[in-house]
Amino acid sequence: MATINASMVKELRERTGLGMMDCKKALSAADGDMNKAIEDLRKASGLKAAKKASRVASEGIVMTKIAEDGNYGVVIEVNSETDFVARDDNFLAFSTSVLNAAFDDNNANVDSLLGAGLENLRQELVQKIGENVSVRRVERLKFDNANQGIVESYVHSNNRIAVLISLHGGDEALARDIAMHIAAVNPMVVRPEDVPEEILAKESEIYSAQARESGKPEEIIEKMISGRLRKFVAEVSLLEQQFVKDPDSKISDLLNEVGADIVKFVRYEVGEGIEKEDEDFAAEVAAQLKN
Repeated sequence: MATINASMVKELRERTGLGMMDCKKALSAADGDMNKAIEDLRKASGLKAAKKASRVASEGIVMTKIAEDGNYGVVIEVNSETDFVARDDNFLAFSTSVLNAAFDDNNANVDSLLGAGLENLRQELVQKIGENVSVRRVERLKFDNANQGIVESYVHSNNRIAVLISLHGGDEALARDIAMHIAAVNPMVVRPEDVPEEILAKESEIYSAQARESGKPEEIIEKMISGRLRKFVAEVSLLEQQFVKDPDSKISDLLNEVGADIVKFVRYEVGEGIEKEDEDFAAEVAAQLKN
């Protein structure tokens, strides 16, 4: 049986908004598995969704670069240990070097970028600033020529969220508006039919558990599950979402007005999906004073 500590209970409370005892019991029943505890709580309590984990590991920056003719773009993420370093001129200069290298070599992945000389620069930067720095990921969108479509980007003002998007039809203004929407709303997929089957199965299982708690007849329960699934798919599908700048219009309405279509989008958020250990600053200082 896994040991359930206070920090685990605290994280689950922050992610679900439920009480301490409920969270502690859920973690115990799930043998310390945070994701299973969240899933069990959703089934039992009608919790709609858990908040994003607060224990985000890395700080850093996301950056984009678009070709002048608009048919090609790249997005990168470079990480540091603290937000302070992420604003440092030396870190920003290194990140810009990574961006330019990724833009110039449109086949390079992270390993080949570092192998092409950036690794030496990275190590020099680490020695200079005293923090670990890593190039986490890179992705590109491209058309063979500008007549096939347009690639545009949007970077949130603090460089923590970046979106790259490719459209058939439309113009830069439309592409940028939709990229801004993606940054704000964070859709899962472009179209409803793109939602993975395993996601649908998991949501259906959760909605089923919630609906059966109501005690309603089976035929009513099936309709409830079906309705909730349809709503979920609409909420996570870009084309079905209400445009943030004009909630009376869906994203699909904007595209239909000009005969445009979304090919793909990429959304990077600094540190998403990475966990870091809780730090006890007071204990760390005390330990250093003993040495």
